Amino acid sequence: MNGIIQKLKPETYGKAYLSLFRLGLPVLVTQIGIILVSFADTMMIGAYGVNELAAAAFVNSLYFVVTVMLIGFAGGVTPIIGALYGRGDHKEGGVMLRAALQMNLILALIFTGVMGGIYFILDHFGQDPELMPIARDYYLIILWTIIPMAVFNCIQQTANGTTDTATPMWIILGADVLNILGNYMLIFGKWGCPELGLRGAGISTLVARTLGAVAIVVVIAVRKRYKVYWKAMCGLHAGKTRRYRVWVTSYPLMIQSGVECGLWSFGAVVSGWFGKIQLASYQVMNTISQLGFMIYMSFGVATSIRVANFTGVGDIPGIRHITKAGLHIVLLLATLASIVFYFFADDLVHLFTPSQDVTVYALLLVAPMILYQYCDGTQLTYVNALRGTSEVKPLLWIALLSYIVVGIPLMLWMALGLELETRGVYYSFSGALTVAAVLLICVFRHTLKRKVSLKAD
Repeated sequence: MNGIIQKLKPETYGKAYLSLFRLGLPVLVTQIGIILVSFADTMMIGAYGVNELAAAAFVNSLYFVVTVMLIGFAGGVTPIIGALYGRGDHKEGGVMLRAALQMNLILALIFTGVMGGIYFILDHFGQDPELMPIARDYYLIILWTIIPMAVFNCIQQTANGTTDTATPMWIILGADVLNILGNYMLIFGKWGCPELGLRGAGISTLVARTLGAVAIVVVIAVRKRYKVYWKAMCGLHAGKTRRYRVWVTSYPLMIQSGVECGLWSFGAVVSGWFGKIQLASYQVMNTISQLGFMIYMSFGVATSIRVANFTGVGDIPGIRHITKAGLHIVLLLATLASIVFYFFADDLVHLFTPSQDVTVYALLLVAPMILYQYCDGTQLTYVNALRGTSEVKPLLWIALLSYIVVGIPLMLWMALGLELETRGVYYSFSGALTVAAVLLICVFRHTLKRKVSLKAD
């Protein structure tokens, strides 16, 4: 055990940065791949038509909440597997993977049913009626991606917990390439394929996500590194206790992620009240803003993995040290992202749409988008640090207070009361994220003090 502690504990910030880059770089490459697919989707759909772009913004904003909640729920397995990996208990890790897969599939089926029900009330969201026929077709196709996405997320987080962030990276990059090619062929009808417009983008996403799920299952089944995990997963029963442990660790992360991203989805609905041009501009800027968020997430994930490893061996100074190192990296990346947004916003916006009206509105959102980068990066770092300690229940009330109690009223006041419209929506994000960041820092510090006291006793 002492050997593991010595191996995991970073003695200097240099070593901490190095360990985070080793883990975070494959995740970063993965996130860049996701960003490129999102960019390609928006560019191709925007080139096809403004109506398609606005319809995609509306549908994606609804599924964005589900997608992020599934990712959040799957993320609950990372600290469990990470702690077991830190102790060298790989057999138990395989049984926990079985329990996690069972829970993630149950959740995916529930979400599929809920989103299927929402399909019948899409025209009650106050959007332009002209968009509804396009949006409905796209909505139904994306509905069938929920289950394969849940399978992939669960196994990906298991791999991350064992410090293997490279395997999911290669699978996601392969799926991304397939998705982009499928978009090109099916949106515009290239290489002998039918011209399907937005439906083509949906079909391409469905195929890519399904094949990605199949690929990661095959890798876990055949790769030597995961032999113990696969054998334990297939041969041993998980039991109610392990499933309950997965649930207790995962559901706060799911709700926190869903509530946070629900604020952005509600922002799309509010933007749609001001017309399809502002809704399309909101979609464009959300896509661009992912350049920052996804990059921060990469090193947030790396921080979570390392914190989980340190938690497994009870190294409190190591937890504190690696979290500070993760924050340093994220704040540096936030600065770089802000520079890119400031100097290249016009060029980035023109990549997504030929519409001058959409461009004008989108450029008005650059300043508020830059404003929230630092508080976004900070809250994301501490969310992942708490996730790594498995002390995730405080995330529930922090999310509800920050994004519901503060975020929604602030958004409505700034968008409607101050008549800033979509700009008000974007400015409100800074207030909500700042509240979240401050609360998360306080809770994290309190959590470590409590762990030190318990260890002393």
